[in-house]
Amino acid sequence: MDSEKHNIKLCALILTFNEEKILPECLSALSFTDSIFVFDSYSTDSTLEIAKDFGASCIQRKFDNYANQRNAALSSIPEGFEWILMVDADELVTPELQGEILSVIQSGGHHDMYRIRRKDYFQGRWIRYSSGYPTWFPRLFKRGKVRVEREINEEYVVEGTIGSLNNHLLHYPFNKGLDWWYEKHRRYAKMEAEKMCLEVNDSLELGALFHTDPVTRRKAQKRLSYHIPFRPVFVFFAFYVLKLGFLDGKPGLDFCKLRYRYECMIDRQYKLLKKG
Repeated sequence: MDSEKHNIKLCALILTFNEEKILPECLSALSFTDSIFVFDSYSTDSTLEIAKDFGASCIQRKFDNYANQRNAALSSIPEGFEWILMVDADELVTPELQGEILSVIQSGGHHDMYRIRRKDYFQGRWIRYSSGYPTWFPRLFKRGKVRVEREINEEYVVEGTIGSLNNHLLHYPFNKGLDWWYEKHRRYAKMEAEKMCLEVNDSLELGALFHTDPVTRRKAQKRLSYHIPFRPVFVFFAFYVLKLGFLDGKPGLDFCKLRYRYECMIDRQYKLLKKG
């Protein structure tokens, strides 16, 4: 972005760990920002070299959980940047989204945080139905206005108002292969099971299941699912049948099977934790 054309500065913030395969694409898609900051969890591949070659500023911190990592990353942004676009390394900003972001910022921004939808890709195609689309993720916010809670599948607390952007991020969660996906979700499952132990007895407001805010509604649905018998089977049925995942063809079926296995991992970890 040509900083002479505006007074408001935008930076991009990417959290990384061994992202050498997709990072060049991610960085290239962020070239419209004033600066790029890479917040790394001590990658062992060429992630940092790629980032530095692209001109990004690099900071490293040992990973403990997602909320702490994101909060530390947000706190690392120098003064002078009013807006932060935080993306994961497997998310790509489209030209259409780039234009929308610039338009929002150059107009001063009517909100303090903006959510963006993602298009999840698997086996070479957008899995629109089986992924549960649309899901919204906080990605653009004013500096100092947001903090992150919940160690996994994070929740964002904003000082101010929330808006939504019309265009999408492209998400490639399988760019490192299935073995990596399984290993990652084994770690996720343990963390989710720990949160499940803490949250399973929390009161559930049934009205939240029908809330107009999609994030509030999704959170309530997640809490409700803790109490459903044969939960992994129900999740598979919900995504493949109720959300029309079968319309995504073979990629949709395979993705729903992966989601089923992930929910089984969570349940196994949960039972182990309950046994003590």
